[in-house]
Amino acid sequence: MSQAPSSPSAPPAAPSSGAAGVNPLLAGEILPTLLRLAIPNVVAMTIAVLVSIAETWYIGLLGTVPLAAMALVFPFAMLTQMMSAGAMGGGVSSAISRALGAGSTERATTLAFHALVIGLVVGTAYGVFFLLFGPWLYALLGGKGQVLEEASRYAGVLFLGAVSVWVMNGLMSVVRGTGNMKVPSATILITSALQIVVGGVAGLGLGPVPQLGMPGVALGMITAYTSGSLYLLWYLMAGRGRLRLSLSGVRLQWPMFADILKVGALACLSPLQSVLAVLVVTALVARLGTHALAGYSIGQRLEFLLIPIAFGIGVAAVPMVGMAMGAGQVARARQVAWTAGKVSAFNLALLGLLVAVFPHLWAGLFTSDAAVLDAAYQYLRWAGPCFGFFGFGLTLYFASQGSGKVLGPVLASTARLVFVALAGYALMLWTQQAWPFFALVGAAMVLYGITTGLSIHWTRWGAARPA
Repeated sequence: MSQAPSSPSAPPAAPSSGAAGVNPLLAGEILPTLLRLAIPNVVAMTIAVLVSIAETWYIGLLGTVPLAAMALVFPFAMLTQMMSAGAMGGGVSSAISRALGAGSTERATTLAFHALVIGLVVGTAYGVFFLLFGPWLYALLGGKGQVLEEASRYAGVLFLGAVSVWVMNGLMSVVRGTGNMKVPSATILITSALQIVVGGVAGLGLGPVPQLGMPGVALGMITAYTSGSLYLLWYLMAGRGRLRLSLSGVRLQWPMFADILKVGALACLSPLQSVLAVLVVTALVARLGTHALAGYSIGQRLEFLLIPIAFGIGVAAVPMVGMAMGAGQVARARQVAWTAGKVSAFNLALLGLLVAVFPHLWAGLFTSDAAVLDAAYQYLRWAGPCFGFFGFGLTLYFASQGSGKVLGPVLASTARLVFVALAGYALMLWTQQAWPFFALVGAAMVLYGITTGLSIHWTRWGAARPA
């Protein structure tokens, strides 16, 4: 895609600190600027993690069968988030930040409208697909009897809100693409609190509200994301941010869709492959019984919660990389990516070592069943020490979206999926114990982190050019 050339006399005005006219995303010191952008995201993502912990706790109070049912549905629920916020959302932020880096605010505004259209169309299609074919997928993963019935009830409500998830994450990506991390983070904080309250009240029952069980927990998500979508739509249409979104008088243009989709659509393959890798392990563990599956569900949820933590840092890198690329500062863009990857690896390595040494700190939150706890402890002890590699690779994947070069990280995810499938099949023929499959999860994380780093190292992002 061609972009408007940048003007040497009028650099794009991002939220600034320091000399007038200086864009800190293009001129500020990398690590302090990255941390300044990342901290609101990390705080917001921490609250989002608390939402997931609360929901797992709610469901744990409902029993072992609901916990096992959650293991069947949760990967697809997280896939919604990963594709809409991390993959397609990265494509949105990348396109907008590159446009702003090149000095074209008008193009960035038009891209924002096209991002909204993508969220509405893809979100609706995603929800309809899982409402129609979800029960078949859960049965394919090994769900049966009460577990399958409970999973279908939960998902039947959860995926009614898929379009709200896509729209809210798409609009937050528009705002992040301008370099504004505070508004999306505040939105996550408020909607997370709403989700915890509504999901808890409706799921467990309180006062006159009957206990709806897992469908009630799902109702909390729908309420929160619909509210967040409406707020962000008002925020952008009111012109309170750098861009003013208009819903009328804008002509749909394929080049605008292409600018987003050339990154976002390709990037969607990475979370899809990640979830497929998790589903392969889920199907293998489901063969070992309900207790093993419920224990894996507890560990699996923590694995998925690593994604928001890495996302909080990676999404801060996207506008820094994108604006640097738009301004022709390729070396700076690459340095931002490596810095973000190292910060994320350090944080997740600490978390992984903590739960590996003290697994009860996590697993003990959700169940007291000895057999379930044993399986969860095994997962955390084998996979936890490898979390740092996973965070390194995932944050580099997000940062690479700002450059528009995501093929390498996507292929790294492909390598992880192939490894899990082949090694998992071999383990299935060799053992009926759970720990080898959990060790496989950890080994796959190491492979993913190393291959993603190599792909970034080998991929040429472009030649530097005068601003």
